[in-house]
Amino acid sequence: MSHYARRDTGPELHLRKLLYRAGLRYRVVYPVPGMPRRTIDIAFTRRHIAVFVDGCFWHGCPVHGTAPVANAEWWAQKLRRNAERDQETTERLQALGWQVIRLWEHETPESMLRAVLVGLGAGDADGPQPGTPGERDAGAG
Repeated sequence: MSHYARRDTGPELHLRKLLYRAGLRYRVVYPVPGMPRRTIDIAFTRRHIAVFVDGCFWHGCPVHGTAPVANAEWWAQKLRRNAERDQETTERLQALGWQVIRLWEHETPESMLRAVLVGLGAGDADGPQPGTPGERDAGAG
C-alpha cells in the first residue's frame, strides 16, 4: 500500500491550483497539533481552516466507496478505522478552534473551490457548504 499517493493527489493539486489562482495562500501537509503523523491537506493557518480532500476508497465514500472481496474482514476493519481516525482528527481540530472542511475526491474542483470560499467567508452562500463529506450531497460528481 506504500505506493498509493498520500499527498499531492490529482484532486488536491487541482484544488490547490484553483485556490492559488484565486489569490489565496495556504500551507500543504500541515501537522495536526498534538496528533503525530496526522496532517491537514490544505491549511489556512491564520484563519484556522483545515481542508481535507478525502479519497472515495480510503475514506468510505457512500457513493463510490467499494469493499474488496479478498480479505474482506481485514479491509472492513481498515476502512472503519480510517473513518474513526478522520472523526478523531476533525474533533481535535474543532476543539482547538479550527474549522474543518472535508471534501470528496469525486467532487468537481469548482465545487470544492466554492466550499472552501464559503468556509473562508468569501464565497457564494448558495454554493456547497463545508462539513464532513457525508453531510453534503455525495453525488456531486
